[in-house]
Amino acid sequence: MKFDKELIKGGTTMLILNLLSTGDMYGYQMVRELEKRSDNIFTLKEGTMYPILHSLESRGMVEAYWEDSDSGRKRKYYHITSKGKRLLNEKKKEWKIYSNTVNRVIGGAHLA
Repeated sequence: MKFDKELIKGGTTMLILNLLSTGDMYGYQMVRELEKRSDNIFTLKEGTMYPILHSLESRGMVEAYWEDSDSGRKRKYYHITSKGKRLLNEKKKEWKIYSNTVNRVIGGAHLA
């Protein structure tokens, strides 16, 4: 099933920060992990992922560092900061309120 990209767009920051809260990752790894955890519902192109990561980095939500991979090439890894963890908690609270409200409107009590 395909989803409207606008529905996904609002939650990408939260999804990326949540991935990083489980451990440091590089961009392509995040793309694949997001696909895996969402049963391929959330598919971000690397061209979408990296601008979000750069924005998070410039705002102090994540930090980047380079590390050698098994193939000998360097990879840029991202690490969530304490500021990023606070933002993630705020985004999760917002999402819970938003999703609960939408569910009440579309599936809740019927108006007479």
